[in-house]
Amino acid sequence: MIITQNITKYFGGFCALKDVSFTIGKGEIVGFLGQNGAGKTTLMRILTSYLPVTSGEVLIDGKNVARDSLIVRKKIGYLPETPPLYLNMTVKAYLLFAAQLKDIHPSQQGLQVDKVLEECNLNDVQDKNIGVLSKGYKQRVGIAQAIIDDPEVLILDEPTSGLDPVQIIQVRNLIKSLEHKRTVILSTHILSEIQQIAQRVLIIKSGEIIVDRNLKDLLIEKGENLEDIFLKLHAGGENK
Repeated sequence: MIITQNITKYFGGFCALKDVSFTIGKGEIVGFLGQNGAGKTTLMRILTSYLPVTSGEVLIDGKNVARDSLIVRKKIGYLPETPPLYLNMTVKAYLLFAAQLKDIHPSQQGLQVDKVLEECNLNDVQDKNIGVLSKGYKQRVGIAQAIIDDPEVLILDEPTSGLDPVQIIQVRNLIKSLEHKRTVILSTHILSEIQQIAQRVLIIKSGEIIVDRNLKDLLIEKGENLEDIFLKLHAGGENK
């Protein structure tokens, strides 16, 4: 579903990504981890065709992200750390607007809005202005806009950032419900969240992938939780 081959990205003389290669299959939920500045956001922006690579190639469902960016964008739903919400719009009006932006056929727009309202548990607030909602509900609205056109790939950047414990559980359950329906890449600093949601983990350090493993196998092999493994890797005590 997603293939990256020797992705390298320079910003001037700074190398943000160096020879990054991995493959993600259809329906996988993959946790993407790294410290601030490790290259996570740069890679996610490349996957969404927002940034070009310096060298290397990205294929999503067989389409080259650089050459076929318009086709690729239709296959991707993206939730940045700060959701792109219009606070003066109602939830339903905003989702209808998102459906129009994503070129969903007019005859299907209302059906898709109703579908994501149900899937994201937003029916009770569909007529409320987004600005009056809690952050947890805003995150759900952000996820709803990301999946409204049934994308094959969903990229979520810090989807539970700033939420309280109850809201974190609600959003986590929503993401988990997407398993097998879509390929999901989840970037977060909350390692316990990855441990409960993801099937596989990619860890990036200084622009390079240092771990690409099935999460369950990694935890069994190391005999530790993900937080301890992550800290040891970034202290330089372990290899891939």
